[in-house]
Amino acid sequence: MDQYETFIALGVALLLGLLIGFEREQSAPDDESERRSFIGGARTYPLVSLTGALSMLLVPQLGTGIVLAAFVVIFVFLAIAYRDDVKHGGDRGMTSEAAFLVTFMLGALATSQGVIEPLNRRMIVLSAVAVVVALLLSSKPLMHALAEKASKDDVFATLKFLIVAVVVLPLLPNATFDPLEVLNPFKIGLMVVLIAGIDFVGYVAVRVLGPGRGLGLTGVVGGLASSTAVTLSVSRRAKEDPSLAPSCALAAVTASTIMVPRVLLEVAVIHRPLVSELAKPLAAMTLGGAAAVYVLFRHSRAATGRSAELKLQNPFELSSALKLGLVFVVVLFVAKLAQRLFGEGGVYLAGLVAGGSDVDAITLSMASLAKAGTLESRVAVTTIMIGAASNTIVKGIMATVIGGRTYGKMVLSGFAGMLFCGALGVLWLWL
Repeated sequence: MDQYETFIALGVALLLGLLIGFEREQSAPDDESERRSFIGGARTYPLVSLTGALSMLLVPQLGTGIVLAAFVVIFVFLAIAYRDDVKHGGDRGMTSEAAFLVTFMLGALATSQGVIEPLNRRMIVLSAVAVVVALLLSSKPLMHALAEKASKDDVFATLKFLIVAVVVLPLLPNATFDPLEVLNPFKIGLMVVLIAGIDFVGYVAVRVLGPGRGLGLTGVVGGLASSTAVTLSVSRRAKEDPSLAPSCALAAVTASTIMVPRVLLEVAVIHRPLVSELAKPLAAMTLGGAAAVYVLFRHSRAATGRSAELKLQNPFELSSALKLGLVFVVVLFVAKLAQRLFGEGGVYLAGLVAGGSDVDAITLSMASLAKAGTLESRVAVTTIMIGAASNTIVKGIMATVIGGRTYGKMVLSGFAGMLFCGALGVLWLWL
């Protein structure tokens, strides 16, 4: 390490310590009695980081024992301070102590050699770690609120699914084994992880924001997780209280409009070249949905009330993941078989039938077939749109049956605008 690299490394170590130290200073309790037990701040953390950096610079002359000795000294000071605080009745966790040790390690890594090379990459990695540490330290209220709203079943279901995603998925064979050469165990598992991950984002948003934020927000957030669940929930609410029918229709149409860009996201992950063609009809469909949402919003402003309780199942539940994988396998196999037997018409029929129950499965299937080169891109896009239209129609029928004819007309009117614009988009694609 030349002299300039040494100065750069020491400077970065100092800045990383300052970042974490300033965060700790801002997080200190306002009460003076509690503040006495709050160790460290904007000066202490940079010093700890520099201690780690300087001890690492002494390794060539004194050996690695100097770093260990410095670490032990800081650890002993922290242990004494913690013990004294607990002895005098203090009640706190060990967040600051852990932040001290992480800061020391960041400083040591800043001047280390042979661990993260070259220097610019090392600085970027350490800066990223320090920013994440500062974010974690400052997000205590959010983390605690999320922990309170999450149930034990949520945590257990998530852990089970992570075992599938991290342990089982890499072990699946990455090769086809069926006569049609479409069923690949690894790719099937990857699709399950992808969809469950997208569903989980919406699920967490619903749990964090809560159900009492208004029917419009219910449609936006709930649409990320399941537009069908939103439609069922708000339709029941419209049946119970007809005065809320416009607001409930707003939530249902909003959720289905949010579903449209979600389809584009799924395709972008699987087969990005297909996005340019799919974007045209999906953009038209989204525009139609947005116009319907605007009209329904104007009609719903007079209606008041709390949002419907969304009964969403954790998408990381193992049974849900396996069911999703099975649906994907069936749709993929049937679509390929229909293409072999009936040509393009068979694929469109598969999209119509499969989309009525699950638009994700038909989307992923068509994107996979287009990526493999066994299906023309325009046919894949049209089938995806047919699946989305079929799913939208089924939700409109469900809304009418559950919520009543008057409410159903509102929802179907919004859906009709979406479908009309989507059809124009598909026509534009083929012209």
